[in-house]
Amino acid sequence: MRIDSHVHIVGPPDRYPQVPERKYLAGIAAVDTLKRLGSERGISRFVIVQPSFYGTDNSATLDALDALGGAGRGVAVIDSENTSDEMLADFARRGVRGLRINLYSQLDGRPLRSVEETFSPVAKVADAMNWHVQVIAPLATLLAGADVLAGSPVPLIVDHYGIYGRARPDSAEGLRLLELLRMPHVWIKVSAPYRVSDNPLQTDPDKEWLAAIVAAARNRCVWGSDWPFTPAPNQQKSAALVAPYRAIGYRDLVDDFLAALPSPDLADLIMIDNPARFYEF
Repeated sequence: MRIDSHVHIVGPPDRYPQVPERKYLAGIAAVDTLKRLGSERGISRFVIVQPSFYGTDNSATLDALDALGGAGRGVAVIDSENTSDEMLADFARRGVRGLRINLYSQLDGRPLRSVEETFSPVAKVADAMNWHVQVIAPLATLLAGADVLAGSPVPLIVDHYGIYGRARPDSAEGLRLLELLRMPHVWIKVSAPYRVSDNPLQTDPDKEWLAAIVAAARNRCVWGSDWPFTPAPNQQKSAALVAPYRAIGYRDLVDDFLAALPSPDLADLIMIDNPARFYEF
């Protein structure tokens, strides 16, 4: 069974309030819709990732995991100083297997933080729970904290190709990312090609980057869609207005990823075997 290792679930705002500092109002993205889209491409397991606009209120993510049952795993966002053992145990029981650090999606009025100031407290909690830490950060931010990440006491997974921007695999920054990915505790999501492209509707991966990442971390790559496809920045106009998700076809995203791979065996490794091992399906 194929696994989509990066999706978000968004519920009705009156039931699942979004943080006041958000830049837009996220529209509903339901579990039933996700399951229907996935089933068209043989995907029946999903990793629900806590989005920035829910802050540390993981209710929507947890309820989605309940709805998915054994077909779901979760990545939560917490305040590491105000999280009880009972809460963490409940998260684990419901399918959470990791904690996310977001150094990419900036909420209004909140400065972007660094790997150095955010990673250790979260990793300490993850270590106690036998979980991993997921980091989303622009490549420059990621590399600035590379020493911290290299010394992580827990498995680490990097979001969205490392958000490499305009860097190429053979550039100084690209080579440093690939060096980090060769470490046995570092994983990466080959997900959301639109986040690393000038085309806001990009569905096929950069083949040079994909080949370089697979060469560095063949057994530590997982695929994700990033559904329901974050609204483009020019659509994020107000916290009171629902911003339209990008007009990206889920099936196109899957098909274009498969077409970029050299073999069905590699597709099974990245979409089935690796994520099943990492997320404990």
